[in-house]
Amino acid sequence: MPDQRPRGRRRGEIQQGSGVHVGNQGLGTGPVGSSDGYSGRKEGSTGGAGNGGGAGRGSGGNRGNRGGGINPLILIIAVIVLVAGGGGSGLLSGLFGGGTSSNVTTNYDYSQTYGTGHSAGTTGTTGTTGTTGTTGTTGTTGTTGTTGTTGTSGNNSAIESYINQLFGDPSTYTGGTVSSGSASHGELNETVSTGARKKRTKILGNNRDTVTIMVYMCGTDLESRSGMATSDLQEMASAALGDLNILVYTGGCTRWRNNIMSNRVNQIYQVQSGGVRCLVDNAGTGAMTDPSTLASFIKWCSNNYPANRNELIFWDHGGGSVSGYGYDEKNQYAGSMTLDGISKALAAAEVSFDFIGFDACLMATAENALMLDKYGDYLVASEETEPGVGWYYTDWLTKLSKNKSMSTLDIGKNIADDFVRACARTCPGQQTTLSVIDLAEFADTVPSSLTTFSQAISSMIKNKDYRTISSARNRAREFASSTRIDQVDLIDLAQNMGTEEGRELASVLKGAVKYNTTNNISNAYGVSIYFPYKSLSKVDAAVKTYKAIGMDAAYTKCIQEFASLETAGQAAMGGTNSPLGALLGGYGSSGSSYGSSYSSYGSSDLIESLLGSFLGGDYGSISGLSGYSDYLSGRSLSDEETISYINDNHFDVSQLIWAVDGGDVVMSISDDQWGLVSGLDLNMFYDTGSGFADLGLDNVYSFDKQNRLVADTSKAWIGINGQPVAYYHLSTEDDGENYRITGRVPALLNGTYVNLIVVFDNNNPDGYVAGVQLDYKDGETETVAKNLTAVEDGDTLQFICDFYSYEEEYLDTFTLGDEFTVSGELKVQDVSVGDGMARATYRFTDIYNNEFWTPVITE
Repeated sequence: MPDQRPRGRRRGEIQQGSGVHVGNQGLGTGPVGSSDGYSGRKEGSTGGAGNGGGAGRGSGGNRGNRGGGINPLILIIAVIVLVAGGGGSGLLSGLFGGGTSSNVTTNYDYSQTYGTGHSAGTTGTTGTTGTTGTTGTTGTTGTTGTTGTTGTSGNNSAIESYINQLFGDPSTYTGGTVSSGSASHGELNETVSTGARKKRTKILGNNRDTVTIMVYMCGTDLESRSGMATSDLQEMASAALGDLNILVYTGGCTRWRNNIMSNRVNQIYQVQSGGVRCLVDNAGTGAMTDPSTLASFIKWCSNNYPANRNELIFWDHGGGSVSGYGYDEKNQYAGSMTLDGISKALAAAEVSFDFIGFDACLMATAENALMLDKYGDYLVASEETEPGVGWYYTDWLTKLSKNKSMSTLDIGKNIADDFVRACARTCPGQQTTLSVIDLAEFADTVPSSLTTFSQAISSMIKNKDYRTISSARNRAREFASSTRIDQVDLIDLAQNMGTEEGRELASVLKGAVKYNTTNNISNAYGVSIYFPYKSLSKVDAAVKTYKAIGMDAAYTKCIQEFASLETAGQAAMGGTNSPLGALLGGYGSSGSSYGSSYSSYGSSDLIESLLGSFLGGDYGSISGLSGYSDYLSGRSLSDEETISYINDNHFDVSQLIWAVDGGDVVMSISDDQWGLVSGLDLNMFYDTGSGFADLGLDNVYSFDKQNRLVADTSKAWIGINGQPVAYYHLSTEDDGENYRITGRVPALLNGTYVNLIVVFDNNNPDGYVAGVQLDYKDGETETVAKNLTAVEDGDTLQFICDFYSYEEEYLDTFTLGDEFTVSGELKVQDVSVGDGMARATYRFTDIYNNEFWTPVITE
């Protein structure tokens, strides 16, 4: 198959399925296949992100009267991990047994930070006896505010038993040593560029260092729904911590799934071997995405637990370069903390960090690294969405407590290795990444190379080579692809460009990424960047953030130029509204089911007319372009050059004509035109006799010896346990040797709306269910939640699908097949959809992200 043609999924042996059976009553969920029921395709390229401005989730402003195809459901996702254990907001301070919530010595004035009404603790008491250890020493009075140290932790089983008494017994608890999984660990690079600044943290050596670890734990729905914060606190308390200072700020959660933390107010806790104790029982109710809340916590830690080695860990959701960090469940409309907000908080706190880590999704970005250079020496974060289990804390904390002079690179390596191994064991189908970036070297070597790389992209656009850039961007490793936040691996993108500037940038980036470890993912080299392509609604927000944090101006200019030309391509070739017109044969030429759907689309006169209106400022008539966006002023080509370029580089939709040859339904498209295709999917609808059930989008197709597209007329579709399901292809990763195709299946899991994630790869060509994701409400958060969790025996599962009338209107979402109780592994198969009529159409996506549907094929 020619390289420019998208990789398709291999159709497996077709099994006899249970058929498509739709329920009698709608669920009222709104469309689960397409977020707008196929009413339009753009997300507000210039109209903004709409309510909440989520990562691809907003209303997108007013849609115009033409253009558009499927607007896939944008998933801002959370995971479900079922836990046991008590709720409530009761406080417990003592390490072993009872005690009051004031068991702390301090002379710090709480009113300076948290206002009046927050009393200091009483004088420290004698340390209590460890479970099997010896008696602790007497606590001292002073600024450190600690009680006496505990005895040694004793055997692990005793500690785990006591922790279960404190927190309950979540099923996600992973105490003990993590077994190795199928992870890929890179090599630790300890070299440093000669021009890099000296590290701000001075390590004393010989275990003489004092270490304070600040964990900013915004529990949010990860805790209230799934107990993930409680599980990580368990892991911390299971470590042999010695005299490490581990301080945790808790808040942002409507329900803590333990008997300790309060859901009414924010608090500060200290984690010690075997338990936790409350240091501040009321730190106010400020949003944890407010930079002032973060700054006050850091100041408190620095004043009360001074150390020569400070570490900061952000715990919550992450949204990457544009949305930043955090979702506060109790302050839902406070928004996330942008990179600019993080910078303001760290500047106000006036503390230098040994490393700054993100136990959150998508924060290993170039923008984040460049911003954090002023505040820390290393960044530890993930390019991809994190699995729900998050970081695994027990082992790396134990190792650090034994050697507080351990190099920061070794600390980061231990965190990364433990995380990826734990994920490989507990969620083997999940893609995971974690990297350690030297911020000093990054700041020394990357900016100049990024500038020349960006200038080269701008030159390519001016020289009318948008196609090469679009192809490089389309092939680059993308993260959280279902959310369309447009973050890609920067090294992969740079290498894909095929330029000397790209190779130089990739080289210096590899030098600054000191350690990178992954699982189930390729071409993820440790640092990503925002590069708009699938959604243009965030371009202006990104530019605003870039200006605030001092991001490279040349890079800002190049993404504006790229986005502007992409928008022009969408204005000229807006695609079709949806496939719905094809269902009743509406796409036929002179009534033929196989005729061209586009009698005048793509003609030079029409392109010139549409672009003339668009370039002249008529945005409202184009779907999704309801208002002006600043990035549109960044065009590098003149109006005449833009019209000429798109005239010469647009997908020829007149070639979308089916023909019948020897029993096959085929379509001939030239090789040059395939070079303008970035995606291809089969869209199937099943006629139930009262309307159409949308079965989704599947990238299953084949080519004959003449390189013609051969339509799939098998009346088969993806099924799970024999039941045809609504399946939506999300992404395809293909490096020429290995591939991974990912899709989602809308369902109700134990009555809660989720998406099953289905994966096809080299080792599993027939597919498997990798886990489930939980969706958010529109506008609820701008960030992306930690990711997959498993479907377990005893869970109830009900598949669902969207349903359309014969008048091509979305009616509701209905159940699909019967609910069943999970027992054993879910089996993915290709199954027959039944005896009714199936109508299929292929969706072509071009280099400007326009979508076009072929004439319908009736099966």
